[in-house]
Amino acid sequence: MLSDLEIIEGCIRRERRAQQMLYDRYSRFLFGICLRYAGDRAEAEDILQESFLKIFFSIKDYSGSGSFTGWMRRIAVNTAITYYHRNLKHKHHIEIEDYVSLETGTTSFEEDLFSADELIKVLNELSPGYRMVFNLYAVEGYKHKEIAELLGIDINTSKSQYSRAKAVLREKLDKLRKLKQKYLAGNNEIIE
Repeated sequence: MLSDLEIIEGCIRRERRAQQMLYDRYSRFLFGICLRYAGDRAEAEDILQESFLKIFFSIKDYSGSGSFTGWMRRIAVNTAITYYHRNLKHKHHIEIEDYVSLETGTTSFEEDLFSADELIKVLNELSPGYRMVFNLYAVEGYKHKEIAELLGIDINTSKSQYSRAKAVLREKLDKLRKLKQKYLAGNNEIIE
């Protein structure tokens, strides 16, 4: 069995056998760290893979002073933080169908009776400022601070435009729903 130092030297030379030994020896330990930072096992596995890639590419930078496991742990933690930030805007991503159902209080998208074209039409009726902020926040998952920086506006302007956009959308969708219900009720009377 090789020592950590021998494995490290082999990894510096990019020897597959040494890399496999390092992975076999420390993957469970690092996976436990990744699990603490991840939302689920699949995400932890992704973070672990990225961590090992970073370890393999930067192992030549390990100075030998201090704990090798501590050095790898720091890489895993930093990788988990980077992964979180990179995927943060997707964490709270809501499909437009789910968003409309949440906003209108119905239990499913089908109950709203809106087609994708109708939803797009209603969104496109928003003023450009409202539409931009709404899309960046509700659809893309940006925070108001990020939106303010991207659009060169005040953070409070972003918040108020989002709030107003929601109110306008709610009103337009409510009117559209009532029109469709009235139309459907009228057709049912004719059919009967």
